[in-house]
Amino acid sequence: MAFVHVNGIELHYTIDGTQGPWITLSHSLACNLSSWDAQVELLKDHFRVLRFDTRGHGQSSAPPGPYTLEQLAEDVDGLLRHLGITQTHWMGISMGGMIGQTYALAHPGVFLSLILADSTSRRPPQAASMWGDRIHIAQTEGMQGLLESTLTRWFTPAYRAKNPDVMARIGKGILETPVNGFCGCCDAISKIDLLDRLHEIKCPSLIMVGEHDHGTPPEMSRLMHENIEGSEFVIIPNAAHIASIEQEAFFNAEISRFLFKRHKTP
Repeated sequence: MAFVHVNGIELHYTIDGTQGPWITLSHSLACNLSSWDAQVELLKDHFRVLRFDTRGHGQSSAPPGPYTLEQLAEDVDGLLRHLGITQTHWMGISMGGMIGQTYALAHPGVFLSLILADSTSRRPPQAASMWGDRIHIAQTEGMQGLLESTLTRWFTPAYRAKNPDVMARIGKGILETPVNGFCGCCDAISKIDLLDRLHEIKCPSLIMVGEHDHGTPPEMSRLMHENIEGSEFVIIPNAAHIASIEQEAFFNAEISRFLFKRHKTP
C-alpha cells in the first residue's frame, strides 16, 4: 500500500509481483482496486502488477467535481512517472477502459497492449440526463440510494441469487465510494466521445463485453473493435457489466491467452 501526490491529489496504489513487464489495472465506477484481486493472483508471478484507486474512489482523494477523463488520465500519467514506468500493458473495465482509451490517445507508445472490458467510447444520446439522475440520487440519498439499481445492472439475476456473499462484498464497496468521487466521475464518463479517434490506437488490443451488459452493450464494444485496427473481440457468455467477477474463469482465460502470447512466462 502506498500513496503519491500527483495532479493535485493523493493517489493510492499497490504493486504485486517482482518480475516481468508492467501491467496496470483500472477499476469501474463505484469500485476500488480490490475488485481486481482474482486477476492479480493470475498475473503476479509473470508481471509487475500496478493497481490504483481512481480519483474519488477507495483510499485516493475525493475532491469535489466535476472531473474529466483527461484529468483522470493525467492522474495515471503522474503515477507512472513517479514509478519510472515508461511502458505498461493496460487492463480497464468500464470507467477504467474509458481512462485507458483517453490515456492511449494522449500518450501513444506507452501501452504495450490494451484490454478494454465492458466499456464504451461514445456517450449514448440520453447520457446527460441518465448520469444527471444518478448524480442527483447520490447527492440527496447517498450511495445507499444507488445500491440496488447498480447491482442489478452489474450482474445477472441468476448470479446475484447464487452469490449473496459476493453481492455483499461488492455492495460494501459501492456504499463506501465517496459521493464527491462518484459524482465527479459520473460527470467525466457522461461526456466520453472517442470513437472517431480509436483508429489512432496502434497497440495490440482485446475488447471484451458481457453478453447481457446493458450499460455498455456489446454493440458498442463491436464498434470499438471495428475502429481499432487488428483488435480482438470477445463476447463473454452469461455475464452482465462486471464480467471480470461474474465470469472470472472465462475472463481470466481470455486475458491469459492474450497477454501470454506476447510475454513468455518464466
